[in-house]
Amino acid sequence: KELLEMEGKQITLDSLDKGTDNPAFSFEGEKRHYEECGGPRSESQGERREGKGRFSSYCRKALQPLSKAKHFCKAHAKVLRRVVLGLLGVAYLCYFIAACYLNFQRALALVVMTAVVAFFICWNIFKKHCGAKVLLLLRPVGKCFQKSWPWLKWLLWVALLAGLIVWLALDTGKNPEQLISLGGFCFLVLFLFACSKHHGAVSWRAVFWGLGLEFLLGLFVLRTTPGTQAFQWLGDQVQYFLGYTTAGSSFVFGNTLIEEVFAFQTLPIIVFFSCVMSILYYLGVMQWLILKISWLLQVSMGTTPTETLSVAGNIFVGQTEAPLLIRPYLSDMTLSEIHAVMTGGFSTIAGSVMGAYISFGIDAASLIAASVMAAPCALAMAKLVYPEVEESKFKGKASIRLSSGEEQNILEAASNGAAASVGLVANIAANLIAFLAVLEFINAALRWFGEMVDIEGLTFQVICSYVLMPVAFLMGADWADSPLVAELLGIKIFLNEFVAYQQLATYKKNRLMGLEEWDGSRKQWISERAESITTFALCGFANLSSIGITLGGLASMVPQRKGDFASVVLRALLTGMCVSMLNACLAGLLHVPTEVGDCAMFFSTTNFSSTSYTMYTCCKQLFASSVLQNGTVSFTGSWAEQAESVLWLSECCVHYNHTSCAG
Repeated sequence: KELLEMEGKQITLDSLDKGTDNPAFSFEGEKRHYEECGGPRSESQGERREGKGRFSSYCRKALQPLSKAKHFCKAHAKVLRRVVLGLLGVAYLCYFIAACYLNFQRALALVVMTAVVAFFICWNIFKKHCGAKVLLLLRPVGKCFQKSWPWLKWLLWVALLAGLIVWLALDTGKNPEQLISLGGFCFLVLFLFACSKHHGAVSWRAVFWGLGLEFLLGLFVLRTTPGTQAFQWLGDQVQYFLGYTTAGSSFVFGNTLIEEVFAFQTLPIIVFFSCVMSILYYLGVMQWLILKISWLLQVSMGTTPTETLSVAGNIFVGQTEAPLLIRPYLSDMTLSEIHAVMTGGFSTIAGSVMGAYISFGIDAASLIAASVMAAPCALAMAKLVYPEVEESKFKGKASIRLSSGEEQNILEAASNGAAASVGLVANIAANLIAFLAVLEFINAALRWFGEMVDIEGLTFQVICSYVLMPVAFLMGADWADSPLVAELLGIKIFLNEFVAYQQLATYKKNRLMGLEEWDGSRKQWISERAESITTFALCGFANLSSIGITLGGLASMVPQRKGDFASVVLRALLTGMCVSMLNACLAGLLHVPTEVGDCAMFFSTTNFSSTSYTMYTCCKQLFASSVLQNGTVSFTGSWAEQAESVLWLSECCVHYNHTSCAG
């Protein structure tokens, strides 16, 4: 009998699939075996059921307050949310008042940020509750404006053109070299128009609005006091913020490595910046900012929302990340829109690598300004080089949906951002090793070929300095600085901008250290104006290696359009190069030379133990005013009135060479 029972309860594959447990290993089986072996009998089924009922009743009573609280929160979720937000708002208001009361100057940045946030909150509330009513009231004015627009448009363009001509005439009268940058700007625009795919289909509205927005942004950043101070403050904050990378990198690598080894000093900044960008995406900050910028460009230039959104995204992210914002729409975009997306990627740099360039010593305000100015210019030049001749499916769309990240919480977003940067860091390190090694090999080969025909010192940089020297001069660099600027342009185009910015940082460091401008026949640094022009000219991913990156990134998203991507990528690369150069021309046109100040006051307070750019400039002024006759030195101008001019001249002669030092 027992044998038959065991046979009836054998485990089969079918019973395993259905989830049947082996009774021999179950709790019931163990209990029955215990009872059969003489153990005490268990309580009856009814008693067990009664005990379970009492236990569940106790649990329900214990959890009843929690359940009621949960239902209450669900029923009054909106009210509770408003109460919590109100309490937080009151707490912040108290903090804000206290900060302003204690030290208003210290709290100025907090005031500006609070004002910006308050403005957008009020604007959203106003638009939500009163927007429709205001539009209804303004409808008659809009109809009247539409009737007058055909002739009013031309009047407006004539007034703007006349104002621009008058301003240029007055402004360039002080610094005539600015006219060279203006000529270079016009030449590049005409060159791109000559390269246009469809000359008759160019949307001049997009072109002029794009260039106009670029000019206004440049004017605000480089010429107005609020713009200069705002971007300088923003650049300083970015530098302070990136300085926190040291806390993590010094713990992992040690202080010695991060102070002496480039890879451990610069590349961890990319990891930190990528982590922060991922957090901002998770919070929705980046999506909101990109949407606002793209709305401005779309409304003014008349471009479609897909291409505009991608170009706006390129201000903050790289050439392969920005198209992810419009990934669902790439398969239906026209060739002109794809060309605009690629041009935006080639014309700007990613925020993560911007942090690395800032760590080199490149001016943070100039890098931020170059990225912002490149967006409208890239969109304008993309529509000039490859105008729209197809019917876009997104022409009538007011906006498109912007997808958010898939992270569940902020910690996952931070972790994913840091992990995603590992590939970028490895890619940069590998490219630097490869490109610098290839560059050294090319230079060795060129030197060998040059020596065969008695040409000494022939290198890739020398060739670039001669070939691209006219371009550097047209952007506004002095003729003496043009070879070095052209050399950096060549490195950026044929290698990458990372190597070029490293070299530019070396030139800037030499200038700030107050080294002699010329070391024999070799120039050790370039002028401040040329530095500014070069910073803007190098700010873009437009180099030959980026072609593969762009094609690979877009083809992985939409494999069926690989042929379309390949057909426009070279034209987009050329456009991206010219966009960076147009920004450089504008920087040269709007550049204001830095005033040295009172050199006599500087000399009277310095100890001459080390050199600086201010000392170099003041010593050059002193050398220029000195006259050596019969072994005696005399001075002209304001220096003749200074009793210690001879002493200062002797101190300057310790660091710099001049004919006056012979006396």
